[in-house]
Amino acid sequence: MIEGVSMTGRERVLQTIAGHRTDSLPWVPFTGVHAGKLLGYDAKKVSTDVDALVASALEVNRLYHPDGQPVMFDLQIEAEVLGCELVWSEDGPPSVKTHPLAETGDIPSRIPLPDEGRIAMHLEASRRLKKSIGASTALYGICCGPFTLASHLRGTEIFMDMMLEPAYVRELLSYTREVAKAVSGYLIEAGIDIVAVVDPLISQISPAHFAQFMEEPFTELFEHIRTLDAKSSFFVCGNATMNIEPMCRTKCDSLSVDENVNLAFAKKITDTYAISIGGNIPLTSVMLFGNQQDNMKTVVDLIDSVPSGNLIISPGCDMPYDIPIENGIAVEHAVHETESARSMVRNYHRAELEFTGTLPEYDKLSKPLVEVFTLDSATCAACTYMWAAAQDAVAELGSDIDLIEYKYTVPQNIARCREMGVKQLPSIYINGNLAFSSIIPSREELMRTIVEGSV
Repeated sequence: MIEGVSMTGRERVLQTIAGHRTDSLPWVPFTGVHAGKLLGYDAKKVSTDVDALVASALEVNRLYHPDGQPVMFDLQIEAEVLGCELVWSEDGPPSVKTHPLAETGDIPSRIPLPDEGRIAMHLEASRRLKKSIGASTALYGICCGPFTLASHLRGTEIFMDMMLEPAYVRELLSYTREVAKAVSGYLIEAGIDIVAVVDPLISQISPAHFAQFMEEPFTELFEHIRTLDAKSSFFVCGNATMNIEPMCRTKCDSLSVDENVNLAFAKKITDTYAISIGGNIPLTSVMLFGNQQDNMKTVVDLIDSVPSGNLIISPGCDMPYDIPIENGIAVEHAVHETESARSMVRNYHRAELEFTGTLPEYDKLSKPLVEVFTLDSATCAACTYMWAAAQDAVAELGSDIDLIEYKYTVPQNIARCREMGVKQLPSIYINGNLAFSSIIPSREELMRTIVEGSV
């Protein structure tokens, strides 16, 4: 840290991403629909009304004193413009309902324009916020990553396509890369400092598939952002541990990971590539269901777990709508007043949630049981497609199979995960045995595993 120097939050974020020393660690709360909660707007209102969005973002700035913040956090904006129907929620971002390419091998050519759909709203909010807080706060523009956008358009079939139709997948990713390049350009022109290319499904593929399909389009996308004189962030959810180094090879300016990734392990890799890293405050177990001490201790422990420099403190992903405001304030205090927070939680020990339910008697099941453990299939893209894969497989088998989702947004499900020994989300268990951990299977692979597990 630089003693005796006072920076603006914007300078703090940009200098950290550039690899320079700063006066303190930067704090970037990824407030999507949670911003609306601060002013009493529901998720759909803050996702469709530009005035509500701007007012909510300004309230985030006032309450949480961020060094950087997103204008929106919605991975469905481009998909909606390109023909996907959405399912709306009052307390979460929308999710994709239909996939225009599910029954066709066509490759679209239309690039969304800046005045289409909610792209126009995102850009207008960016321009307004740039004028009001852009001098002191780094503004993040969220862009749906090429792989997740391809999945929105194609559906779960894309995982089988990677095996059987690799040329088609590469062509589709070339198209979605061009969409991402266009949207990135619009955001930068509107005043965005950092384009966060958010692609949660990257955690669901192997390093071999990353090298085969993802390295080229993502490298080109980050180079494009660089030529427009802006910074980039490669934002991934889920257990992306095995893809941290492949992601670094795309020459992004920064990475952001969630609680499924050990930050100390990942930072050893990102430091080697001189890339800054952000994350990974747990969204539900700490920010949503914890208290202020839990949040401060988590941040202090996180800071103490890694070498200094090249670090941005942030939640693991888009903050849940109902996170208590006092918890966000506690995180900010721990980032900007770390020594004060350290003294406040020095002797604090968190009480674990008690599991009060019962686990099935897996050795006595009368029919196959498929359990899908997710963050929340309604709001987490990787979880959406994991849950969809399970539903498709069970429907295709057409036999008597029990299927259940356990969302990590429910306290007892957090305790159940601990009781079951669930290490990564999303995961699929079949008859009590781990079958797929943070890897989305194809429908055929999952069907085969269900059948084999029931024999």
